Parts: sequence; C-alpha cells; structure tokens
Amino acid sequence: MRKILIVDDDAPFLDALREQIRSLYPLLAVVTCTDPVQALAVLKQEPVDLLLVDLEMPVMDGTKIFNFAVSLGMDKNRIVILSGRDSDYLHEQFPMGTCLAVLNKYEAKQKAVLDMIFSSMQRKAAGG
Repeated sequence: MRKILIVDDDAPFLDALREQIRSLYPLLAVVTCTDPVQALAVLKQEPVDLLLVDLEMPVMDGTKIFNFAVSLGMDKNRIVILSGRDSDYLHEQFPMGTCLAVLNKYEAKQKAVLDMIFSSMQRKAAGG
C-alpha cells in the first residue's frame, strides 16, 4: 500500500480530498494533518510515498515542512505544494525541479494533475 500524507489547515478541503482518494484509489493509505507540527511527527515516525503540503498555514508554512521532509531524506520529487495562490506566484516560490508539482488547490485543471499522480500511485500499488 502506498502512503500519502496531506498537511493543510483547511479542514473541509482536507476532508474532501481524503474522501476522494479513499473512494477512487483504495490501494492508497491517506494520513491527514491540519496541524503542521503534528505532520513533522508523522514524517519522523514513518516514511511516506507522497507529501501534499499547503504553502500558507498558521504556526508553520509549507516551505518549512518541505525542508524538514527533505532533511529527513524524502525525495523532493515526492512532494507536492498546494496553495490558493495563482500558479505564477507558486512557480516563483518553487521553480521547476524544486518539487514534484506546485498546484492551486481550487483550479479544476490542477486537480486533474493530482488525479494523475494518485492514479499512477494506485497502479504501482497494484503491481503494475
């Protein structure tokens, strides 16, 4: 089973995304955190196959979580940065190659990218 950690202080968004993944991609395990500090503990305890992290959160922003995950040895190409900001701003903050993707979490086209990532993980979890 492939494991996804999603960190976002927007609880309704987090719940909707978790339920979507669970219903459409049953071979993917989903762990969610609305508290960025709790996410650090999860990252220390167990490896994750994909980290989705909101860029703007109170207490600790997504950049700090990104840096922490990479410092633990997580491949930066297994990290997706989410935000409500437009894609131009996101690409300025995280230029191409910095991570797997930077996505506006409210744009339909951007959600399609997430679905492609989840679908690929589902196929790998199934042995294909």
